[in-house]
Amino acid sequence: MKRVAVDIGGTFTDCFVVWDGNYVQRKALTTHHNLALGFNEALDYACGDLGVDREALLSEVDSVRYATTLGTNALIERRGPKVAVLVTAGFKSVLPISRGRGYGEGLDISRQMDVPNAARPDPLVPIPMIRQVRERIDYKGAVVMDIDEDDLRLQLRELVDKGAEALVVMLANSVVNPAHELRVREIFLEEYPAHMLGALPIVLSHQVAGRKGEYVRGMSAIMDAFLHKVMYHGLGTLELNLRNSGYQRPMLVVHNSGGMAQLNSTDALQTVHSGPVSGVAASEHLAMEAGLGNVVATDMGGTSFDIGIVVEGGVKHYDFNPVIERWMVSVPMVHLVTLGAGGGSVASYDRMYHTVKVGPESAGSDPGPASYDRGGLKPTVTDTDLLLGYLDPENYAGGKIKLNPRRAKRAIEDTLCDELDLDTIEVCKLIKQTVDANMANGMAAELRARGYDPGQFTMLAYGGNGPLHACGIARSLGIGAILAPPYSSVFSACGAGNMHQMHIHESSVFMVLFDSNRKQMFSDYARFNEIVADLESRGREDLTRQGMRAEDIRYRLELDMRYGNQRVETAVVTDLNRLASLADVLKLMEQFHTRYGDRFGAGSQAPEAGVRINTIRVCAYVELETVRFAGIKPTGPDKAPGAPVGRRECHFVGIEGAVDTPIYDDSALADGTRIEGPAIVVTPATTYLVEPGWQFRAAGQGAVWFNQLAG
Repeated sequence: MKRVAVDIGGTFTDCFVVWDGNYVQRKALTTHHNLALGFNEALDYACGDLGVDREALLSEVDSVRYATTLGTNALIERRGPKVAVLVTAGFKSVLPISRGRGYGEGLDISRQMDVPNAARPDPLVPIPMIRQVRERIDYKGAVVMDIDEDDLRLQLRELVDKGAEALVVMLANSVVNPAHELRVREIFLEEYPAHMLGALPIVLSHQVAGRKGEYVRGMSAIMDAFLHKVMYHGLGTLELNLRNSGYQRPMLVVHNSGGMAQLNSTDALQTVHSGPVSGVAASEHLAMEAGLGNVVATDMGGTSFDIGIVVEGGVKHYDFNPVIERWMVSVPMVHLVTLGAGGGSVASYDRMYHTVKVGPESAGSDPGPASYDRGGLKPTVTDTDLLLGYLDPENYAGGKIKLNPRRAKRAIEDTLCDELDLDTIEVCKLIKQTVDANMANGMAAELRARGYDPGQFTMLAYGGNGPLHACGIARSLGIGAILAPPYSSVFSACGAGNMHQMHIHESSVFMVLFDSNRKQMFSDYARFNEIVADLESRGREDLTRQGMRAEDIRYRLELDMRYGNQRVETAVVTDLNRLASLADVLKLMEQFHTRYGDRFGAGSQAPEAGVRINTIRVCAYVELETVRFAGIKPTGPDKAPGAPVGRRECHFVGIEGAVDTPIYDDSALADGTRIEGPAIVVTPATTYLVEPGWQFRAAGQGAVWFNQLAG
């Protein structure tokens, strides 16, 4: 297997190369003005390790896979075209009202509760760019009123005259009958043929999101149109760079659903958060192969801290109405919680509580932390780690970045020491304690909100800063076992290399399996089977168009079900791809009954209220060869580490004064090596901090376990 996988983050571009059994991990700073430059630098480092040039490597690999936060950054910076929207007459206020929740969505709980300062985000589409179409289709898909085509043409001309650079069509009930949305596109192309406005994309909401709900479907389509330009140029530049370097196969892009597809089969919205999702996918793969049981995946990079949950059996949690940045959308996405807590997170003075606040602002890669010596003036977590003695200023990022302790010290003294009346080291300890507690609190809230006990989970610590802060986070959370997985510094890129090609298609339905009023059971099996067959066909077409063989395609059927008119829907994965009898309907209801009880507790089920299906979803996928994880758990007798390569005075939370701390190199990653803290293990890819009271034990493939010592 020969493969290249890349995770383009806000600070670093991570590269993971598989080359005939050799696994190489490398990093470079992300070059936001041209992503290809950072990719080339990271890949060239990997090529140097393998002794092959870039063109030769790219001419032989079976695939190049990208995961990126390009879309996330574009949303945060509001970097996109001027979008216009056409809605059904009477629905103009659906988007601005945003279900009455827009002021709080996407904010942490403290800012949601600050009602006096509540403010909605600046809209992606201002109200004057929303126009109404005279038409109506009812909830069953019947045409109630045909399109007033003359009025529609007038609305289109006015939007184009106002400078619209992308057009979204979001008509009521188009998911059950898309005829009017399709007709709007035909009329638009009649008015403005491709040779006149060929660069102006038109996005139909039913093609982006297949479920009912005008607001979330509309925001999904708007976000897709808003990101279209930046994703087209950003990823297009990457693809052109590959072509110029000798790569001739299609470029693959990771989706936030946990799969991947070719660039020409990828919507911009599907790429948002694809980097962190790759880490969760790698965590799922590792947990199943190594038999780890429940794991909480934590990715601490340069900009953010991402949390994902994988319960025993490799089951991931999905969001079907996730909030992306400040808006709720309708797209299946692996569930993630993102905190503003990375190596580049800025520390500032909190006047209300007379303490420090860490994040969500980040210094990014340009200018980066003050210690990068690139013009950054604000203190960050990386600056703190440097002054506490954890980082080697001459050997950071494999020696590619030289850190300046004097700059880091000045940034902290100028902004925090006088305000807090503490010396530099005391402020640094406070910053570390705060950021570790923030991450631990985020993990605890996420696990307990879903009914899980943190003590029943193994914490996976990865990302460039994961192994550096793992002990502090776990101590605050009460978790006694941490695994820094193989290739932890680029684990999300490794996950991108393990992805299967996959597409998810779904359809909103109103399907009553048991009508409690009429005491009737569902019997229209043909309708159910026809919808499933159509969704399978769409997935099959997507994959065969990308060169996959039809006989290799697998399907997974998921149903969003609920009791009666409950607001809560429960996703049920079923092996009943077709219904043929009442027995099949009863089996499906039993599967829902069991799944609901597992989620909300035995006895909470209410079949007497009736049972409904609201969404039918088909995942079409092809399983590809993956990286194998072996020997992740330590075996055999413990081995003492070799002699330290150096010593350094370090400062730890809760311990007065400096502690003389041994420094080990990557030879300490040999299987079975056991080290008791305090200690630091420095490798070209990352730094492992073994805090006092913790034990470091290495396992196969460079995996490292941290265990809290008794007493």
